[in-house]
Amino acid sequence: MENGNKGFTGAGLRRLREVLAGHVDSGRIPGLVALVSRGGHTHVEALGTMRHDGGAPMRRDTIFRMASTSKPVSMAAAMVLVDECRLRLDDQVQEWLPELADRQVLKRFDGPLDDTVPARRPITVRDVLTSTFGLGMDMTSLGTPIMNKIFESGLTPNVPEPMPGPDEWMRRLGELPLMHQPGERWQYHISNDLVGVLVARVTGQSFETFLRERVFEPLGMTDTGFHVPADQIDRLPTLYAPDPVTGEFLVWDEAEGGRWSEPPAFQGGGGGLVSTVDDYHAYFRMLLNGGTHQGRRILSRPAVELMTTNRLTPEQQAARHAMATENVHISHGQGQHGGWGFGMAVRTYRGDYAPIGQFGWDGGSGTSSYADPVNQLTGILLTQLGASVPAPMRLMHDFWTTVYQAIDN
Repeated sequence: MENGNKGFTGAGLRRLREVLAGHVDSGRIPGLVALVSRGGHTHVEALGTMRHDGGAPMRRDTIFRMASTSKPVSMAAAMVLVDECRLRLDDQVQEWLPELADRQVLKRFDGPLDDTVPARRPITVRDVLTSTFGLGMDMTSLGTPIMNKIFESGLTPNVPEPMPGPDEWMRRLGELPLMHQPGERWQYHISNDLVGVLVARVTGQSFETFLRERVFEPLGMTDTGFHVPADQIDRLPTLYAPDPVTGEFLVWDEAEGGRWSEPPAFQGGGGGLVSTVDDYHAYFRMLLNGGTHQGRRILSRPAVELMTTNRLTPEQQAARHAMATENVHISHGQGQHGGWGFGMAVRTYRGDYAPIGQFGWDGGSGTSSYADPVNQLTGILLTQLGASVPAPMRLMHDFWTTVYQAIDN
């Protein structure tokens, strides 16, 4: 790789490799693929193996379960529709999602499910895109009746039960009261799955078909989708969720016969994608380029700016702040330094080496993808290790620390 000219220093890249290799050599990280890009220069490291006990080596084209790093990518489908005036930010979603009409809202978020008041206003597209439509994952409210009902209803990707198809998923969602008034507070995840259903109903296509036609194919993201074809399944590593007490490598999902080995009933924009470092690099570089890729426009510049700048007030994101400060080893990742745009975190204060304006997100399967407009930098780190133990999050911290030291100023 060429150095200089606003890329990376040779010493910095050697240090990056040493730090990543140290995590793999420790035995706590089975394998990883990492990509850093800046100033037209791209550097990739593939270290370790597909299984914790050996097996095939990691390769640049290894396919990973992207988990919540699906969110920034799947959001592009909705923004294509906003660009084309097929959706408006302040449209009421009940036109396409009648299950969300005439909402009831809990008087207390931790109260009985039948103790409600009418919603003050309908849910809008903007509420869904900013994750403020009134219902979602709240890790500070586990054990409350509404959170228990969300889990019982299969509205999140729980094991071993797969999520139902989109119409049944919407029916179950429509049976629940909202936790908060529309637009009042940010809540995690469910909005991003809801985006996929909304896109499908507006377009009359499956969520994946629309994503593939309007985002993946134009960007050359040939390995991105909601499952891995049988003839490519050897490129998908085993996914582990280690025992949080003993650290034992417990299998969460095998490649063959696993959850991503066939098309799912529900195409989850919140966490269902599989992809590679090069596919994700194409997507994040498109965002850094203001919506264009190799001269072709994917999104308008204003759409990208909306996605990648903070859309929340301090009051709206009180739950985000709580999640960032109260979840121990996953608390202070790249995405915990400020705001939220559409489907991704947006850094609004500098708490470590990355500057204000960095955008992207992390995934619970050990994935991290961010772009930095200040330095025109993209970084992607992919592993097959869930965040049930600190090891993958510590790896992410060290990856970003060394990436920023490797910049050739």
